[in-house]
Amino acid sequence: MKVLVTGAAGFIGAHTAVKLIEQDLEVVGIDNINDYYDTNLKDARLDWIAGQTKAHLFRFIKMDIADRDAMESLFKEESFDKVIHLAAQAGVRYSIENPHAYIDANILGFMNILEGCRHNQVEHLCYASSSSVYGANEKMPFSTDDNVDHPVSLYAASKKANELMAHTYSHLYGLPTTGLRFFTVYGPWGRPDMAPFKFTKAISEGKAIDVYNYGNHRRDFTYIDDIVEGVIQSTMHTAQPNPDWDGKAPDPSSSKAPWRVYNIGAQTPVHLLTFIETIEKALGKTAEKNMLPMQPGDVEATYADVESLAKDVGYRPSTSLEDGINKFVSWYQAFYKEA
Repeated sequence: MKVLVTGAAGFIGAHTAVKLIEQDLEVVGIDNINDYYDTNLKDARLDWIAGQTKAHLFRFIKMDIADRDAMESLFKEESFDKVIHLAAQAGVRYSIENPHAYIDANILGFMNILEGCRHNQVEHLCYASSSSVYGANEKMPFSTDDNVDHPVSLYAASKKANELMAHTYSHLYGLPTTGLRFFTVYGPWGRPDMAPFKFTKAISEGKAIDVYNYGNHRRDFTYIDDIVEGVIQSTMHTAQPNPDWDGKAPDPSSSKAPWRVYNIGAQTPVHLLTFIETIEKALGKTAEKNMLPMQPGDVEATYADVESLAKDVGYRPSTSLEDGINKFVSWYQAFYKEA
């Protein structure tokens, strides 16, 4: 089986590629290595993959998913069985500063993925959506049964658009697609723009950390190994039509077409100050905190209902917050040679 992993130099993409080759699958990884954050970290992730025992099963191609011609050629030449689409312009706050980047990567790029799958007999497309699609929703836990028509950032809107685009292709062309709404993923090789990394770096260096919404955020922090397990389980479980779907009372998470959307998270929201305390304990240092108001485009809480994913593919997160943070801090200190 040959699998395409887009965003292979990214946080989730690199971990997914490693897990796939461990399972003796042939993997082609693509990434444009953009400079949204330190490209040295992206290069190091690729070196990490190259250092795996079964690295011969992985090939990397530097490529931009927004490059229509290149993507057409890739799909024709490689004949992928399955596609795991993780490449995207990430970041809620950056979408306010640079909205065009999100249209190029998340809309045009996703269109190229759909077309590649459609024209080249791909068995199943599993793609990254986001908990951000819940936007102004306040009902907890977030359920795929809920309406998600009120995004509060362009990033969220682009991910909602991906789900709609995927449904169209599933309906028109019978392309099986599964969207996974990720909830605050953290762990070794994580992104520097996300809170776990930023907090760990600042506390390690004795600098103050910015704590938004005066620390009242709650997040469904999910450890990377649990996420990757769910991604691969979902990819191997090809989306099927829901025979009970009723257009008079439509289920937002399924369809008469082979299309599904799931939450993937820890199903255990953590208070932000508790999260910071766990990092402090792992580092053996106390953080100086700048307590600040909520930022534009942010939401106060995320909390995943993952029961449908558990029922359909057997997903069950198992990593505790303390274990996950300890593993992340150990990686961070080794990678950056912290004492």
